[in-house]
Amino acid sequence: MIDKSIGRRIKQRREELGYTQEQFAEKTGLTINYISTIERGVSFPRYDKLILILNTLQTSADAIFYDVLDYACEAKSSVLSEMIGKLPVEEQKRILNTVEFMIKQAEN
Repeated sequence: MIDKSIGRRIKQRREELGYTQEQFAEKTGLTINYISTIERGVSFPRYDKLILILNTLQTSADAIFYDVLDYACEAKSSVLSEMIGKLPVEEQKRILNTVEFMIKQAEN
């Protein structure tokens, strides 16, 4: 099954690096149409192309696949930590207090 969220994260990372699809296609040697189908979740790259895409995006597989892998909690917590860090301090405190409460509940 092709997960559309994987394509969205590939697109998001490409945009974070400031690449247009055309520029990304040039850097990878892939076609714009192929990149578009991956980003829309219509197709999934073969292993060799996936490695090329990840290396060009300067990112790890965990960062792209964190919510579909069973053992990628570290990567997901890192992504969430970055997201929380971008919020105002009061929102950060509120979220962290909520998470701390939930951890204590899970331990009991």
